[in-house]
Amino acid sequence: MTTPWSRRGFLTVCSGTALSLGLGTRAFAASDEFATLRARWRTLILGEGFDPAAEPFRSRLADLGTTAGRYRASMAPAAGSLWPDLVYADPDPDTDQESYRYSGNMNTSYTRLSTLAQAYCLPGIGLTGDADLRDAIRAGLDHLHDDVYHPDRTRYGNWYSWQIGAPQALLDVCVLMYDALPADRLAGYLAAVDHFVPDSAVASYSGTSTGANRVDLCRVLALRGVLGASAAKVALARDALSPVFPYVTSGDGLYADGSFIQHTTVPYTGSYGSVMLGGLGLLFALLAGSSWEVTDPDRQIVFDAVEHAWAPFIHNGLVMDGVAGRAISRGLSAADPQRIQQDDHLRGHPILGAIVLLGQAASAAENARWRALVKGWMQRDHYSPPLADPVLSLPHLARLKGVQDDGSVTAVAEPAGHRLFPSMARATHRGPGWAAALSMADKRITHYETGNGENLRGWHTGAGMLYWWGDTFANGQYSDAFWPTVDPYRLPGTTVSRKALADGAGGDWGASMPDADWVGGATDGHRAAVGQHLKGLQSTLVAKKSWFFLDDTVVCLGAGITCTDGTAVETTVENRNLGPTGGAPFTVDGTVRPAGYPWSATLTGAKWAHIGGHGGYVFPGGATVRALRDARDGSWSTINRGGATTVLNRKYLTMYVDHGTDPANASYAYLLLPGATAARTRARAADAHWLTVLANTDNQQGVAVTSLGFTGVNFWFGGTVGTLTASDPCSVMISEDDDGTAVIAVSDPMGRRTSLTLTWRRAVAAVTSAPGTLASATTGATLTLGFGDLTGAAGATQRVTVRLG
Repeated sequence: MTTPWSRRGFLTVCSGTALSLGLGTRAFAASDEFATLRARWRTLILGEGFDPAAEPFRSRLADLGTTAGRYRASMAPAAGSLWPDLVYADPDPDTDQESYRYSGNMNTSYTRLSTLAQAYCLPGIGLTGDADLRDAIRAGLDHLHDDVYHPDRTRYGNWYSWQIGAPQALLDVCVLMYDALPADRLAGYLAAVDHFVPDSAVASYSGTSTGANRVDLCRVLALRGVLGASAAKVALARDALSPVFPYVTSGDGLYADGSFIQHTTVPYTGSYGSVMLGGLGLLFALLAGSSWEVTDPDRQIVFDAVEHAWAPFIHNGLVMDGVAGRAISRGLSAADPQRIQQDDHLRGHPILGAIVLLGQAASAAENARWRALVKGWMQRDHYSPPLADPVLSLPHLARLKGVQDDGSVTAVAEPAGHRLFPSMARATHRGPGWAAALSMADKRITHYETGNGENLRGWHTGAGMLYWWGDTFANGQYSDAFWPTVDPYRLPGTTVSRKALADGAGGDWGASMPDADWVGGATDGHRAAVGQHLKGLQSTLVAKKSWFFLDDTVVCLGAGITCTDGTAVETTVENRNLGPTGGAPFTVDGTVRPAGYPWSATLTGAKWAHIGGHGGYVFPGGATVRALRDARDGSWSTINRGGATTVLNRKYLTMYVDHGTDPANASYAYLLLPGATAARTRARAADAHWLTVLANTDNQQGVAVTSLGFTGVNFWFGGTVGTLTASDPCSVMISEDDDGTAVIAVSDPMGRRTSLTLTWRRAVAAVTSAPGTLASATTGATLTLGFGDLTGAAGATQRVTVRLG
């Protein structure tokens, strides 16, 4: 039987004494604090508690050894580079548009040295404790310091490379190789860090020093302090974390509704948010029990956010692309063809590991709940099992393996229900066996983010893109080369002008926000009414779009669709990625359509459609829908200038409503039934009484489903729809229960209402609970609710519970 490699065993190779990460008590005496913190950081970045001879660790360590061997063999120090394929000397740093690439190569050079240092320290590599490798690492550090990263250098290109990427990797190497580095050389490396990351980098919570970036800067300062035995630096890093914790009401950070924003206008829970969560977990663990433990009571906001902000966007191990910004375009790399393609699952797995790590600093109850959540996500990730993730860090791999093997942890199922995130124009919904997410844009939230040559064609991801996944199927829908091969003008759920847009149209870093402020909705936590006043990117297109999220259905309405671009306008009902083979059967009104590629047809008077293995679609009253099967070519380089040029091909089945060229007041209506069989789809289409469309105009959109006791109305302007009258623009949904109660959920998506009156012509005996914003209520044969100032509610739903008469 193989004896697991102890932490003491492999950390001794890198010097120092191994340290348990027990966080409950002060772990060490003051005289040993910096040495102990170095040992703790080694444990955090190398991993602990795993058997290097057992899978998945044996293969991962062997792969690391192979990669390290390749890096060592190809290292060739020269003026302007440490590796020939990573030239960092910028010939003209003031004007050269390639400056970002050169600075990125410098960053990557340090990252490769970090890989070599890990290979030197970890067991099962084939290079553990190798003297030649040690000398190569030292030579590489010296070369980068003398040639590019030193106090006399002025930075160029991307600030991130100089202040976060390179110094983090450099400091990790210094910790791992601490006893192998001459004191004067270490001092020189730290002086370089001081030059590029001075204390002033965290003096103001603004610019590039907010949210995830601030946490990354604090990591640099903390490690610089540990390595240089500077208590002041470590204290500065700890204290500079505090502005990250409180809820914000604008700009970067966490919002009370669970939103997370970075770059001022970009929903970023799944990318920068992942970095922030992981960074805080590391720093909380590093400093626990020390003189610099993070004790700010506001850190509880971060703990609360695990379930409030991150969990809603994780589905069966993936993190939803609608909150990943430009990271969705990072697939295969041109510079490093051996790098694994990123996707929503590979972005989600580090969040799972970060939650496990953060749980060590949280309460016992929180830690137990989070481990149960993580175990459930892991067990249901059949498409991309986390323990087989080829890029997940070894420490995260060990953490997730620990959760999987922990018999005391019982996996929990995905919770059904709806979550609205008005501060970032996003929504998520979970029904039995499926999940969905909605991406919108408004005057505060960008259409999309491009920058650094990334995500060049994400133009319409904020135009009402409706993502959905099954519980045990279709979880690779957006993972399998979706973004480089999908038609960017036909993203599912969107209404779009076919006006040709330039790559990166609208400007970098989330600069393009539409002048629209009615975006949001109302929810009781189970169902919802959501709406978007759509204004197209660099287009005259305007539309009113509504989604009513129910138990097994999303009702989708569009109205007021008007455009004068001189181009066609389309609403994409669906655009399913069917992979390289594309074999899903397609049925329309009971007739199976051709399976070959390419194929297209105009479906006149279509009542329903079904994609085998995916779900159903119903068109109330019939509709003219265009359908096509096409095989689309694309490459990552088409959407990301750093992407590989390899041509990929995927098969798509698309349905869309063609509103014609320059439509005026066009409309649409359809139902999405995720996971439905053809029989259930046919039955829903045949049930003319299941759904009543109360309104679908430029003024109001609303539906009622009597069997569910559901009524939802988006009032773009005040008026009357069915039994509801609103004095002003608002979103309303009502859910009547069999027990004689009802919940009236109301919101002011525009954030302008200082008063609002809602009348429901329904007998109500009493109001049993209400928010503080409710100023008056009149019951009887009709219910009249008078709300006071809603401008401070930030679009959040106001829920009133009543007893029906």
